[in-house]
Amino acid sequence: MATDADEAPLLADEPLRPGSCSRELELREFRDRYVFRSLDGGGAFAVARADGSLHPLSPEEAAAGSDCKVSKIYGVAGMIRLLAGSYVLVITSRKDAGSYGASTVYHANSMKFLCCNEAIKHLTSEEKRDEAYFMSLLRIAETTCGLYYSYDRDLTLNLQRASKLAAGRVHKPLWKQADPRFVWNRNLLEELIETKLDEFITPLIQGSFQTEQFTLKDRLVRITLFSRRCNRRLGTRMWRRGANLEGATANFVETEQLVEYEGLTSSFIQVRGSIPLLWEQIVDLSYKPRPSIIEHEEMTKVVERHFHDLSQRYGDTMVIDLTDKAVQQRQMTVCPTFFLLQQGDEGNLSNAFAAEMQNFPDIRYVHFDFHHICGGGNFDNLQVLYDEIEEAIQKQGYFLMNSKGEILLDQSGVVRSNCIDCLDRTNVTQSFLARKSLDSQLQRMGALSSAESISQSDIINDKFKKLWVEHGDELSLEYAGSYALKGDLVRYGRQTLPGLIKDGMSALSRYYLNNFHDGVRQDALDLISGYYTVSKSSSSPFQIIGFESAPYLPVASAIIVGGITVTTFTLSQVGRSAQHLISSIIFAGLTAGVVALVKANGKQLCSRPRLCGLI
Repeated sequence: MATDADEAPLLADEPLRPGSCSRELELREFRDRYVFRSLDGGGAFAVARADGSLHPLSPEEAAAGSDCKVSKIYGVAGMIRLLAGSYVLVITSRKDAGSYGASTVYHANSMKFLCCNEAIKHLTSEEKRDEAYFMSLLRIAETTCGLYYSYDRDLTLNLQRASKLAAGRVHKPLWKQADPRFVWNRNLLEELIETKLDEFITPLIQGSFQTEQFTLKDRLVRITLFSRRCNRRLGTRMWRRGANLEGATANFVETEQLVEYEGLTSSFIQVRGSIPLLWEQIVDLSYKPRPSIIEHEEMTKVVERHFHDLSQRYGDTMVIDLTDKAVQQRQMTVCPTFFLLQQGDEGNLSNAFAAEMQNFPDIRYVHFDFHHICGGGNFDNLQVLYDEIEEAIQKQGYFLMNSKGEILLDQSGVVRSNCIDCLDRTNVTQSFLARKSLDSQLQRMGALSSAESISQSDIINDKFKKLWVEHGDELSLEYAGSYALKGDLVRYGRQTLPGLIKDGMSALSRYYLNNFHDGVRQDALDLISGYYTVSKSSSSPFQIIGFESAPYLPVASAIIVGGITVTTFTLSQVGRSAQHLISSIIFAGLTAGVVALVKANGKQLCSRPRLCGLI
């Protein structure tokens, strides 16, 4: 993959194609303003450092002045207003990630917020404290991973959807072409849109973009794996679960597998998303907090809204639920969702989902207990699932078009997969279905015979597996903050010792981040996505009921570790005097008391969102 240093230099004043946005910009930092000038022959605009006001500039105005710092940036990702003024998000470095069709796709390597907040000196001490917290959230947002964009193509639409739209849409600005569900920075673009700075507006898509190529019959084959994360319920692993009242689910991702061979291009779509019920799983210092279903009279309506949206966008939907079943199955009525509230484990959540799906006979629901059937890391047992759904998968098909843009086949439906996180089990299962589809696609294109498969070539099979392993890791980093588990099942079809060690480290990383960091990260996402709007009248993020957990947890941890250490030492000295026995009892009792206190207050000791909480 090429970096900026490898790219051919752009010609100054080269005109932009209709619908494109500026590829490179000159940033001029004056004491009173920032000036952004397109190096592609476009326009310019300024942002006042005092209040963040926007002003389009003529070429002469943009070139005026010399007492400034000059640098190059690669896009404007938007701006946000806080208490003291505005902050402009710019892309400071990029990497060539590959191509989608004839357009280059870039990964945003680094971003930076430019401050236009001179009014901070007029804020009260409480407002300054709030502004400092908001600015810390912006610094977290600067490090957001998995952001991709193109300067001349809308990346939010999959190939099949894009091919059905009018050809004239490509002449519109990119933000007007885009599906707002998949624009990560949609909320940040509002002021640029209002000021009609279309050529500077860069829609970003969060997800994963991987590409590999190989040869079959001396002809080049290119596979692209492109995932788009929905922004309607954006969040972290434990603080965004299930669905909201509109039916949008957490960690909803559309994954497109593109295959190009001899002028033919095919596309196979799968989706994943959290179980579309109202449920939560609040961190409490335990390794696996128990999920609980939220009682609400509109539960069935929420499920209906979710699947109505899917059917409108993708056609027939088949659900594959990979969660564990409860050990003891219960007799259930058609709507037993609330009956299962007390148990709250994964199996009961799965049972509640299955029960709700009985209200939608037109949607096929398939339960596959991944941990039970594929126990011991036996990836090949997914063939049991495929044998059950093969006819439906083949009926849904895939999209195929030729070099003239003529549509040869349509994909008529979609498989929606989920586990609890929609990460590890889901990625393994989606990769299995994608490999089956890839064989069919290449056979239809004439690259393979009807009896051949990519699994017969170690080189090709390894490249395919690498795509899906990296894809799973990237999506997991975005939602859970750690690499995906079960990567060995995708790469080797079985679990290995290095893989077990890697999974263990990732699991520990998830535990730490989910319990002690993700509350703040959730605040950053809520601020960027517009779920929380900063204003003089908005409540302070420091208006918290209860006590602050941060100072107490290290103290409690130190007492526990110290208590265990002293207790162990005094126990070893018990034989020497009765005083050591009494000391051991006292320290053991103190340690047990602190442990009980920490356990009882586990939810309060964890990192929690300040801005929106659960929505």
